[in-house]
Amino acid sequence: MSKIQLLSPRLANQIAAGEVVERPASVIKEVLENSLDAGATRLDVDIENGGIKLMRVRDNGGGIAKDDLPLALSRHATSKIYHLDDLEAVATLGFRGEALASISSVSRLTITSNTGEASNGWCAQAEGRDMHTEVSPAAHPQGTTVEVRDLFFNTPARRKFLRTEKTEYNRIEDVVKRLALSQFQVSFNLRHNGRVIHSWRAASSQLERERRVAQVCGPAFMENAVHIDVERSGLRLWGWVALPTFSRSQADLQHFYVNGRAIRDKLVTHAVRQAYQDVLFHGRHPAFVLYLELDPSTVDVNVHPTKHEVRFRDSRMVHDFLFRSLHHALAEVRPQDQLTSPTEDSLVPSPNAAASGIAAGEFKQQEAMSFRPTSHSPNSVREQMPAYQQLYSVEPQAGQYQAPISNSIPTAQHTSTAPVPSMQDIEAANGEVPPLGYAIAQLKGIYILAENAQGLVVVDMHAAHERITYERMKQAVTAEGLQAQPLLVPETIAVSQKEADLAEQHPETFRSLGFELQRAGPESLLIRQIPVLLNRANVEQLVRDVLSDLVEYGSSKRISHHINEILATMACHGSVRANRKLSIAEMNALLRDMEATERSGQCNHGRPTWTLQTLDELDKLFLRGQ
Repeated sequence: MSKIQLLSPRLANQIAAGEVVERPASVIKEVLENSLDAGATRLDVDIENGGIKLMRVRDNGGGIAKDDLPLALSRHATSKIYHLDDLEAVATLGFRGEALASISSVSRLTITSNTGEASNGWCAQAEGRDMHTEVSPAAHPQGTTVEVRDLFFNTPARRKFLRTEKTEYNRIEDVVKRLALSQFQVSFNLRHNGRVIHSWRAASSQLERERRVAQVCGPAFMENAVHIDVERSGLRLWGWVALPTFSRSQADLQHFYVNGRAIRDKLVTHAVRQAYQDVLFHGRHPAFVLYLELDPSTVDVNVHPTKHEVRFRDSRMVHDFLFRSLHHALAEVRPQDQLTSPTEDSLVPSPNAAASGIAAGEFKQQEAMSFRPTSHSPNSVREQMPAYQQLYSVEPQAGQYQAPISNSIPTAQHTSTAPVPSMQDIEAANGEVPPLGYAIAQLKGIYILAENAQGLVVVDMHAAHERITYERMKQAVTAEGLQAQPLLVPETIAVSQKEADLAEQHPETFRSLGFELQRAGPESLLIRQIPVLLNRANVEQLVRDVLSDLVEYGSSKRISHHINEILATMACHGSVRANRKLSIAEMNALLRDMEATERSGQCNHGRPTWTLQTLDELDKLFLRGQ
């Protein structure tokens, strides 16, 4: 007897089910994707006992013809691909042709469908047995209903690995939520044990889409999200990214779609993490709902049985596009983008407003706070550094804050007796109030208290000044270029042949970062030049990390991030310290600089630099109107 034998169709299906059907949520995913591919605009999902007892999905799609029903339950049978060219440019969510056959081999499955060409539909049943599928007439509107009962009833070993009813249901709910975020044109209804859990209407307008995202991800996400839409070189990225201050303790609110398919890809994760690197608090995770659209022929979705992973033809271009788009979007966020428009009631000026504040000419000639190198404690190291490497401090120039009226802008020593313009004065003068308002006091030498149109703004002056200084130092580095210094004795490092080839193929990448590498052998490199800012860093490890990134992602930001870390430390030491008394003019200058500076909502360590207490929130705090 031959040792090699063909597997029975039933056993082959059950082995395939091990890849496709991991748990009830896997069944729901496959069936819903088939419904969406059939053009459904309404999906009704009924679950019992976490999906273990019953899963029913009804759609209003194109339906399945009578003669196609038996084929639908066969392995490697699909209506979505016919040729190799179709597989190389998949435009549907499902395409393998194994899902229904695998599901039917480990459950009691019934499919009822109507193409709309006849008054009645047809029903096909399978119960985990290797038998001919019987088709019988059935009453059914246009569309398809797939009913799956008693999952893993004939494979008790698999059934033992299922979790509690609540856990299995939560996984099903996650699948429905992910699809609801990618298919705005479709209505979704989810019921569990006869109770309606979610009912989402089709969303066509931008407002309706944002409402659905808020329903799925929570209103707090949308309240702290920035909408982006960037298109370049055949790539389009759109969606919503949360502000860095709305970070998470775990990566549980991250949704990324490629041509409508939810994916988890390390290249995407790496690009997003790099975009948030300069603004996210250590150990926190960003939140986002993003959609990448590109030519289907440039992305391979057939690299994993569950279709959760993809492979891009030009991974470096995709990585760079994602990083730059998100980095720019986060950098462009200003305080005014984070504040809602004030109500009309809050903009009503006082009828008895005195002619002071802006009406009296105050703040009219106020300039931005200047930053210039400190002149004290010079040393030989500082003298050799480029300008952008020297520490910065706040030193208002003489006469910079002089206003038309004498003593209208007090000095730091007389802040407590200074006249402060009221919001009514300011609004009566021209009705325009800056987003962060105007300073009214300094608290404990740490916080600036300001009044804007909405209420009270509290600013951590050191954190805010730290970000402003840091951004200006980065701009100086960009403008002047990285200062490099040759090594008296070139450093030799041992690398793999692939890494040595990469270094030889990308000399401009390292040169732009201030490095000069030379190949010294098949598996060795010479470091001849390094950036001045990295003269105390572990250069060998940095070069290795950059080469590793080039192998993995096609690009690297490690050197620039390391330089930014040094600049951030310098900015921290060079920023205004706690207990430094600032004049009203200095405080207002800092507020204006914050409004004009990129990423000013967070300090260099990812902590918030300011917060707002609206008048409504203050009223609730003091029980006013109750």
